[in-house]
Amino acid sequence: MSVQHSLTEHYSHGGLEAALLAALTAMGKDVDHLSPADLMGADEFHNGGALATTELAAGLGLKPGMTLLDIGSGLGGPARHLAGYGCEVIGIDLTPEYVAVATSLTARMGMAEKVSFREAHVDRLDFPDAAFDGVTLLHVGMNVPDKAAMFAAVHRVLKPGGFFAVYDVMRIGEGELAFPLPWSSVPATSFVESPAAYRAALEAAGFVVESERDRAAFALAAMAAQRARQAEAGMPPISLGIVLGATGPAKIANMGGAITRKVIAPYEIIARRT
Repeated sequence: MSVQHSLTEHYSHGGLEAALLAALTAMGKDVDHLSPADLMGADEFHNGGALATTELAAGLGLKPGMTLLDIGSGLGGPARHLAGYGCEVIGIDLTPEYVAVATSLTARMGMAEKVSFREAHVDRLDFPDAAFDGVTLLHVGMNVPDKAAMFAAVHRVLKPGGFFAVYDVMRIGEGELAFPLPWSSVPATSFVESPAAYRAALEAAGFVVESERDRAAFALAAMAAQRARQAEAGMPPISLGIVLGATGPAKIANMGGAITRKVIAPYEIIARRT
């Protein structure tokens, strides 16, 4: 079985849109007229969720009229957030169900003219040269064995001076990872690398790294706050639990344990195309 097929199986739910719409209906939401806030907690599939997206976007110099590409767009939360700055955003993902659900949810929010989604592989970006002002990659590289090919493809589709914002889980220390994890059920589809490896691959592709920051403390604080909220009020109707399924608690616990042990950390790198 190929890595791509294994990953599609890992991420596919089978009834994700129906489950989300049922939860929204139970909350009293009009599912034909949703807002981005209605999905908060379920459509930002990375450490820190919507707050992490907000803090990442704040440093990118986003302006109305920019055209952006979101790689590994999932259910579309980050892409819709970026569109809120007046940008036009295309999201790509390898999981057909995610593409379909992201497209449907975006239409239900009245945002289809600003945000679109398509199925695509990260190292074969079917876009013209210099098509985008910026590219985002949020918790995707852990599933990509050939980061050099992906970064070369991103460099090609970016305009000169365009930004490449990476927010991935990276290896910062020694130690084994326990599976399942949110991005992989088995070691064969997990490709976690160090910030130094990312930096070297980015520079080899023609990028200049402008800034880096370790987001482990931020992620652990976000997880602790979520646990406290759940202890007080229970699991919210809309959460990543719907997306992650029955193995969700184990995936989150294994990831949190590895971050606590300083084996991995959510890590942010902002690079620019020369």
